[in-house]
Amino acid sequence: MPELPDLTIYCEALERVAVGHRLLHITLASPFLLRTVEPSLAETEGKLLRAVRLIGKRLVFELEDELFLLLHLMIAGRLHRKPAGAKVPGRIGLAAFEFAEGTLLLTEAGSKKRAALHVVRGLAGLDQFRSGGIEPLEADLAAFQAALARENHTLKRALTDPRLFSGIGNAYSDEILHRARLSPAKLTSTLSPEEIVRLFEATQSTLREWIVRLREETGDRFPESVTAFRADMAVHGRYRQPCPICGTPIQRIRYAENECNYCATCQTGGKLLADRGLSRLLGADWPRTVEQLELHKTTSRST
Repeated sequence: MPELPDLTIYCEALERVAVGHRLLHITLASPFLLRTVEPSLAETEGKLLRAVRLIGKRLVFELEDELFLLLHLMIAGRLHRKPAGAKVPGRIGLAAFEFAEGTLLLTEAGSKKRAALHVVRGLAGLDQFRSGGIEPLEADLAAFQAALARENHTLKRALTDPRLFSGIGNAYSDEILHRARLSPAKLTSTLSPEEIVRLFEATQSTLREWIVRLREETGDRFPESVTAFRADMAVHGRYRQPCPICGTPIQRIRYAENECNYCATCQTGGKLLADRGLSRLLGADWPRTVEQLELHKTTSRST
């Protein structure tokens, strides 16, 4: 799912190619994309696009006459810049946003169509889409600490909860926690003042660094390679690959449709976090440390 750094680059690209131009027509290829009835989609056509900004993980297209389009890309939704008049591609195509200067195509890979488009009128209409999470790059340490203290969650869950923090998802929470040298399973209520500062600084530095990286990678082009898995990430998507800090193989916990990646040496004092499926299966044989895991692998290969 595109997160704050990726969505920031989308906003900057859309400001270059679409802001200041009129939205001529929207073609829907999937009836499930549009989630609102009033105002109608037709009312947005011919309107000048004044700005593009974010509410959480939603792209907000501000049109004249106080009309707003809110687009949530979910996991697999992506935008593509094409010449004017480009057609919506079959199978993965959801919509086309047509401008005289070019067309924005919305696609979504996979069979589950989850991307969502809403049309609202007036600033008050936007409030229903605000989850209450703070903007991590705008918050100071006090606001960050207050958000952490609102509920007692694991750090992984807290960082990805839109009611606490806006725009952070599965990928960048892994990167933030690795940089902060904190376990994803550590409870927010158990953080020391020093650990809170470390987490705050890691959150801001990680997100800012990736915005700069993606900005340099994209240049003046439209971002076409938005992905949650990048080769130069420290831990996310790097299961069994060496930690760039200590060389320990990266570990993984799978849950639902997501996964959590971490370094046991850097983040958990050498202890392995229990994977629900495997720990239930192995029971008392579940390895508790990296050393036990490597021994278990060696024994399994030799038998």
